[in-house]
Amino acid sequence: MAKATEIDIEARAKAGRENFLKGYNCAQSVIATFADIYPSDDIDTLLRLSASFGGGMGRLRMTCGAASGMFMLAGLENGSATPGNMEARTRNYALVQELAAKFKEENDSLICAELLGMRTGKIEPPRPSERTTEYYRERPCPRLVECACRIYAHHLANKK
Repeated sequence: MAKATEIDIEARAKAGRENFLKGYNCAQSVIATFADIYPSDDIDTLLRLSASFGGGMGRLRMTCGAASGMFMLAGLENGSATPGNMEARTRNYALVQELAAKFKEENDSLICAELLGMRTGKIEPPRPSERTTEYYRERPCPRLVECACRIYAHHLANKK
């Protein structure tokens, strides 16, 4: 893992935004921004694993993909692959809760539909929206990805 002194918080936030503007979904944008910190993990695998978390999990508009990306990073950082490792699970869940609280504090919600101002409860078709100028003008997603990247970068920079 990178040393805390190597974490440029604003550069990570900007990189997350740029990843989204390139066409990655929110979760993939966050994951891609920090992939260099987890060099033993294959970036293509990480991007495929995070692909389903866009649109609030497959366009179901549930948990924000940017927040989900942070939570996946928490798992890469301190999750355990050992069944029943309660200490690691507790440590991981504590980090997820900390990251979630910060994201919610800054954005008033963790729910994609609420963040997008969509309160219909209707499930959208699975086809993603085209990335047009209008799409980017209406969506807070680039800002939310920046926020998630900034929160996770702060976390890394403050680790002892």
